[in-house]
Amino acid sequence: VQDIGWQNYVIDGEQAGTDHQSKRLEAIKIKFAKRKNGNIEYRTHIQDIGWENDWKRNDELSGTSHQSKRLEAIQIRLTGQVAEEYDIYYRVHAQNFGWMGWAKNGEEAGTAHYSYRLEAIEIVMIPKGHIGPSDDLASFIDRNAQ
Repeated sequence: VQDIGWQNYVIDGEQAGTDHQSKRLEAIKIKFAKRKNGNIEYRTHIQDIGWENDWKRNDELSGTSHQSKRLEAIQIRLTGQVAEEYDIYYRVHAQNFGWMGWAKNGEEAGTAHYSYRLEAIEIVMIPKGHIGPSDDLASFIDRNAQ
C-alpha cells in the first residue's frame, strides 16, 4: 500500500488495503490460509503496463514494487480440485467509485481507461452450491465500453 508498504495477511473476507485514505494498492500476494489441492491464480492491471501476461499463483507478487504504480483491476481464479469444490468471490474499492460489485471465478474487478487506483480488496471462498455474496453493482467498469 502506498506510503505503508506490505500489510499483514488477512483471511475470510477481511479487507486488505485501505479505504477513505486515497492510497493506492501497488502489488498483491494471495495464498490459501490452509493448503488446498490446487492453486489460487491472479493477475492485475497495472498503471502504464496493462494486464500482466502471466497469471501469478500461491503467494507470488502481482503488480510492482518500488515503482509507485497503481493497480487498477484484478482477476482471481482457482485451479485443480479446489476449483471443483469452491467458487472464489472478490470485490475492490476503487478511486471515485468506492466499493464495487462482487466478481467471481476469474472475472475482472476494478476499472479500465479511467486511471483510477485500487485502494482495497476483499476475497472469500464459498463451497460450490452455496450462495455467495452478491449485489447490483458492477464489478468492472471500462470507460471505453460505455
